[in-house]
Amino acid sequence: MAKTQNRDLTTGPIGGHFRTLAVPAAIGMLFNTLYNVVDMYFAGMLSTSAQAGLALGFQAFYIAMSAGIGLGAAMGALVGNALGAKDTRGARRIGAQGISYAVIAAIALIVAGAWYGPRVIALVSAPGDYREAGVSYYLWLSLALPGFLIAFGCNGILQAHGDSRSMQRAMIVAFFANILLNPLMIWGIPGVWGGVGFNGLAVSTVLSQTGVMAFLVLQVLRLDTMADLRAENFVPRLLSLKEISLQSLPTSFALLVMFLSGFVIQYALKGFGQHAVAGFGIAIRLEQILLLPVLGMTGALLPIASQNLGAKDYERVRTAVFYCWKVGFVMTAIACPLLWIFGRPILTLFNDEPDVLRVGLAYLRVESFVLPAYMMLFSINSFLQAMKRPIWTVYIGLYRQAFGVAFFVWLFVGILGLSEVGVWFGVACAVLTGMLIALWVAGRIAQEEIGGLWATTRVSH
Repeated sequence: MAKTQNRDLTTGPIGGHFRTLAVPAAIGMLFNTLYNVVDMYFAGMLSTSAQAGLALGFQAFYIAMSAGIGLGAAMGALVGNALGAKDTRGARRIGAQGISYAVIAAIALIVAGAWYGPRVIALVSAPGDYREAGVSYYLWLSLALPGFLIAFGCNGILQAHGDSRSMQRAMIVAFFANILLNPLMIWGIPGVWGGVGFNGLAVSTVLSQTGVMAFLVLQVLRLDTMADLRAENFVPRLLSLKEISLQSLPTSFALLVMFLSGFVIQYALKGFGQHAVAGFGIAIRLEQILLLPVLGMTGALLPIASQNLGAKDYERVRTAVFYCWKVGFVMTAIACPLLWIFGRPILTLFNDEPDVLRVGLAYLRVESFVLPAYMMLFSINSFLQAMKRPIWTVYIGLYRQAFGVAFFVWLFVGILGLSEVGVWFGVACAVLTGMLIALWVAGRIAQEEIGGLWATTRVSH
């Protein structure tokens, strides 16, 4: 039986819609990040090499994950725009095709990843145990791609309808399942089964993510929009797949560039030893936890702006953008001192080696000053996706995460001769300059699509 899940984001208080969408999304992302923290904790119980290998393997896996994140953003924009225009049939059609798209993409990425994954890991690591662990972890984890991609697509559909609670619930259950599955898969049951060792971390993720996927598919099928859904709606159609690709691929590529910047960082760090890689892998997860409220807020901007663009209420789109920025600045102002105060004691929970702590703490302290810039970049990405202009996220990403990171890291480490902290200075400079470019781009696109961000004039289409 279908349930009423279609939240109209074109009416009512903007702040109320942000709270309804952002809070559950942030909680869901919190448990998703904690999920990864649990993996890092159990890897630390094995060895520092296992932690470094986990960081490497997961970074390579993110290359494929970018397709799923891009698909989720595409579903949020396309389905949301159709709902805003009151086109239920169009929303149903594109939703079903999005799920089919996820299946096709997952199969292709599993096959391609078996070739490029190990090679990318080898490129950014030195020979040794942690490289072997990274390759092994990646290959096992690639079996979770169907679950990840379909779940991302379904979550985009649900968010377009104003539902961010389904993903929240799924990730909470997956988090607790991971706590149980990790030791079971690693060490097995004494006297019954010996487990699979380090690779048990990946096997646990495959099992739990398959459960997340199944739950979200059921939630999508229960939407009022999907009430008249038929099996033939899932048969891939070239025009629909093209429409999804035009919206998702630029976003995926922008994310791919971002993830590849992680490899640039890994490449720069490998000369400092595996303690630097491990310290970075732990610290970045702590940073992600503090950024979760920001990600929830900026992610909520996409369905709100998308529906209101479809309804041609451009003033409401502007209001949503500025509300997102206002709350985002408050959130990052709170997060900055928290990184300075609690960074060291939390890092110690995962690894107490002095060199690992030194690298991780330096990263957190430098990054704390650019958290507002991250917030602006995330919100502008959501705005550009809602405007159906995701190609600009690619151009911004190419500067910030390809040229910017490489250039500034080279400047601080290669020219000025700084230690690992030079890598963090380089990342910070790339983020700050990238934010300035993104803000300029957003202003230009807003002028074309909604009459500008700063003015109250309207445009007609």
